[in-house]
Amino acid sequence: MIGVRMVQKVSSTRGFAKVAPHVIPALDRAVHRLTGGRYLLSTQMLPGVILTSTGARSGLPRRTPLACMPEGDGTSWLLVGSNFGRPGHPAWSHNLLAHPDAVISWKGRDVPVTARLLTGQERARAWTALLEFWPPYATYQARVTREIRLFRITEAP
Repeated sequence: MIGVRMVQKVSSTRGFAKVAPHVIPALDRAVHRLTGGRYLLSTQMLPGVILTSTGARSGLPRRTPLACMPEGDGTSWLLVGSNFGRPGHPAWSHNLLAHPDAVISWKGRDVPVTARLLTGQERARAWTALLEFWPPYATYQARVTREIRLFRITEAP
């Protein structure tokens, strides 16, 4: 348990927020590619997916490693647009707003999904669950004036 608390404390620091957006996604992409899609390095801290969305402006496929919170029966996940507590919304969240149909790589399996931005009470309930799951999200929210976007992605039929 001490290891988890230490990771949570480190991931809440400004230094981590400054370095992590550049280092963690690059490492995740490399490990994902080298293991044939079976692993992400960041899953040592949190569950994760590789999101392949369609670029909002370019229309091109965009691959982004993301932490996630699996829900219920394993056919839906929450994605948090925390951007490590940086001011702007992450690009992948703009992509999902423009093109909600996407694909995730989850435990080595490609899963077609549909994304939906959470609002109101639904967002509030999800945010509470996320803070119980990974408390550093509260630190990220405290650093920015924007409301962090939350998406529920659900396996497409």
